[in-house]
Amino acid sequence: MKCEFCKGETVPRKVKKQHWHEGRLYIIENVHAEVCQECGERYFHARTLDRIDAMIQGEHDVKQVLSVEVLTA
Repeated sequence: MKCEFCKGETVPRKVKKQHWHEGRLYIIENVHAEVCQECGERYFHARTLDRIDAMIQGEHDVKQVLSVEVLTA
């Protein structure tokens, strides 16, 4: 697959994904993505994103809870 931004080639990888759902931020590890070898842009299949939403909405184990600072510029 070609990157939409730099036209570099993408390769399949497992990545960490920051995912907002109903106003809450989740970090999901080991998510399948296509990652551009040139610029690092990541692409996710719609079915992968649907699975993440379903996982969040259902029963799920929590590996860790993090505290995040939010700033305004």
